[in-house]
Amino acid sequence: MRADRLLSLLLLLQNRGRMTAPELAAELEVSVRTVYRDVEALGASGVPVYADRGPAGGFRLLDGYRTRLTGLTGDEADSLFLAGMPGPAAELGLGADLTTAQLKLRAALPAELGERSRRIQERFHLDAPGWFRDAEPVPHLAAAAEAVWERRVLRVHYRRWRGEVRRELCPLGLVLKGGIWYLVARVEESVRSYRVARILDAEVLAEVFERPAGFDLAASWAESSRRLESQRFQGEAELLLSERGVKLLPMQFGAVGAEAVAAAGPPDGQGRRRVVLPVEPLPVAVHDMLRLGTDAEVLGPPELRSAVARAAAELARRYGAPDDTP
Repeated sequence: MRADRLLSLLLLLQNRGRMTAPELAAELEVSVRTVYRDVEALGASGVPVYADRGPAGGFRLLDGYRTRLTGLTGDEADSLFLAGMPGPAAELGLGADLTTAQLKLRAALPAELGERSRRIQERFHLDAPGWFRDAEPVPHLAAAAEAVWERRVLRVHYRRWRGEVRRELCPLGLVLKGGIWYLVARVEESVRSYRVARILDAEVLAEVFERPAGFDLAASWAESSRRLESQRFQGEAELLLSERGVKLLPMQFGAVGAEAVAAAGPPDGQGRRRVVLPVEPLPVAVHDMLRLGTDAEVLGPPELRSAVARAAAELARRYGAPDDTP
């Protein structure tokens, strides 16, 4: 670990020029005292590190000095594929490898390209999770990643909607979708997706499995997503929306909401518009309709209108004004 840190310190000074001890400590996530010890160790090994004193001081390398120790390790090379996603890289245990790999890569670039890469990192940032949602805890992500990489069977205790199960999976890949990690795995003869945050316990077994010949993770995930999307909507609801409801629909339902508004009829005398919205099975559809509050009236189908009416009546009963009659 210290050797990696010394190399990172050396590459930081090579790429950025003069840096203070607190700046180096922040980059390396160590104490200032550790930075002083590491600088001393670099000097003792023959690296020309100099300390400039004063308000504008700091540590720097002798002008013209460049290290050629830029060969990437296996983990560092793997981490470069996650260069735009430092958060997920850290979750996979590759955060430090990614930082070191980026430093090594920048050190190997000509000066003008190194400066360009620095500007790109300064000015572009990818934040995968959706708004107003904390990242899910994924304590067993590292075990899942190990099983994927090593082609080892993964024994899991998994929480489903209908209860908990214990299964032995043949992990084929990991997918990050909207800030949520999914494990794509073979179970018997089928390929399924498991939400990593719902894995309650995981054990990487010694048993090695054979990956299906020609398996394409991206293609498999795309097909699974299309299948899920086609199964998602099982009917249509006819709604009468207020002006505010028309604005809410794309915000609440995304693309299908926007398409429904685009195809809506003209406003009536009260400014309300009729729209037809694809809906999920009845229990989910009722919840979705209640999210629109008084800005939507369900006109049909009859079973959905009745179910929403029953839910609204129950809410009124629960939150109605207390009876003050003596």
